[in-house]
Amino acid sequence: MQRSHACYVACVRLVSWNVNGIRAVSKKGLFIPFVEELNPDVICLQETKAQQFQSEVELPGYEEHWNSAQRKGYSGTAIFSKVAPLSVTTDLAESLTERFDMVADPYGDPNSEGRVLTAEFPDFFLVTVYTPNSKNELERLALRHTQWDPAFLQHVMELERTKPVIFCGDLNVAHTPDDLANPKPNMGKQGFTIEEREGFQNFLDAGFVDTFRLFHEGNGHYSWWSNFSNARARNVGWRIDYFLVSQSLVSRVKAAEIHMNIMGSDHCPVSLTLSS
Repeated sequence: MQRSHACYVACVRLVSWNVNGIRAVSKKGLFIPFVEELNPDVICLQETKAQQFQSEVELPGYEEHWNSAQRKGYSGTAIFSKVAPLSVTTDLAESLTERFDMVADPYGDPNSEGRVLTAEFPDFFLVTVYTPNSKNELERLALRHTQWDPAFLQHVMELERTKPVIFCGDLNVAHTPDDLANPKPNMGKQGFTIEEREGFQNFLDAGFVDTFRLFHEGNGHYSWWSNFSNARARNVGWRIDYFLVSQSLVSRVKAAEIHMNIMGSDHCPVSLTLSS
């Protein structure tokens, strides 16, 4: 079993990956090798773009939980776990969508797009999230800023009242200039607007910790690359995939890594290793 060199006791490895279509990754023959290489205890996926019955992935030893979008071939999240969760819930609570006036926009209802999946384990909640993209012309920026980001923050804060929280996934924002290769020309554009960055900062201000930054400083660490201009080979990318944890879990964090060598999507997997 592969484990980080930083972990000398029993560890739990959690991996998050925006697969940009689980069927596409599977057809490329790259999903099973990813699992074999990282040997995660829990796999959190975003942008599955499939219903569970459409997936060709077979992972013996893992229990599967899916939250697929009502719209076919779009969005969606999933959790594959070697240990059965105590409970699993989908989406944001109706009380939150009502509180933040989250209704359908021209792109659809963000709370029917399979974007949030929450699994309860004995000592923490684990949430995988696929945050709505604000779009090229920022058509969904208002949704992000006034509805989605504050509602999701409230979701994890409410969970934290019961036990510590880990949340991960494609948050569709680069938090600081160090989180993208070309910050100046992208200032104010989707994924690097003041509003989106503020939404991420609110997670930190609420006490959640960006685990990757516990171990790695500076730029050059990216998890998404454009499919144009040979961006991935040149490492001209963005760090928009994260693992954040409650402050009370920080002492258990032994490693947080980006696995840019693993191919199959325009994103690469990110991982978190915890002591048991």
